Amino acid sequence: MNCIINFTPTGMIPTKKMTPFVPISVQEIIEEVLEAADIGITLVHLHARGQQSEPAHKAEIYGDIIDGIRKYNEDLIICVSLSGRTFQEFEKRSDPLKLEGKLKPDMGSLTLSSVNFNNQASINSPDMIQALVREMNNCGIMPELEAFDAGMINYAKYLEKKELLKPPHYFNLILGNIACAQADLLHVGIMVRDLPQNSFWSLGGVGDCQLMMNSIAIAVGGGVRVGLEDNIWFDPARTKLARNSELIHRIHRIVETNGRKVMKPAELRKLLKLEDGHGSYGRIYKELKTTT
Repeated sequence: MNCIINFTPTGMIPTKKMTPFVPISVQEIIEEVLEAADIGITLVHLHARGQQSEPAHKAEIYGDIIDGIRKYNEDLIICVSLSGRTFQEFEKRSDPLKLEGKLKPDMGSLTLSSVNFNNQASINSPDMIQALVREMNNCGIMPELEAFDAGMINYAKYLEKKELLKPPHYFNLILGNIACAQADLLHVGIMVRDLPQNSFWSLGGVGDCQLMMNSIAIAVGGGVRVGLEDNIWFDPARTKLARNSELIHRIHRIVETNGRKVMKPAELRKLLKLEDGHGSYGRIYKELKTTT
């Protein structure tokens, strides 16, 4: 299968003090995404920032970013962050799901349990996870399932049994966080083995683990999650700060070396049963039960 490239340009943590290359403003994010799309990516995982560079949840900011992208690229699959790292209220976390028409995101991120990071927790209670799933189902937006360990994958299977999630699924498997699955072959193998049937996946690594996890995924037929959200350095020795474009060009070289090709957005849209883009976005069907 062709290689999915899930581009994560900004995240919630990197600042201009940490690296001048992280895109923060609406216009910077738009320009970075369009540059990445020209190089070749499959989808983009967006985080919004406020006027003081702080993480933001408002639909209006996401709408401005999506509008700027789709003025020039109507095909790219767009995912918005519904993270619980900064915002705990359902009304704030679900706000980007209100966007409609040409501003409607195709996907919304869904972390499948609470996560402890180095200095902060991302709180995702069962009630919150299920409420976000129901809201995405009602809006015709597909969950982008984020799993930091095998237990989170098991919870996705539980949601599938409750008929809140329906295949096909898309997973980001993110390894190397201090309190979660570590970035080694055993953890990768267990998580990939445990995925529900009809799942598509990309492998990401936190910090220095990003290149290794990306390389493993490409070698074994998976996709990659790559960008400054997870890692601001170009090399594991941390001698050079990375640009998003450099990280994506390197992924292209590794994909080519492994005899693979980068998956185009249109191909993944068909695999995930998403609308075709070009004015029509989100999931094709909305028949999931949301009252279970």
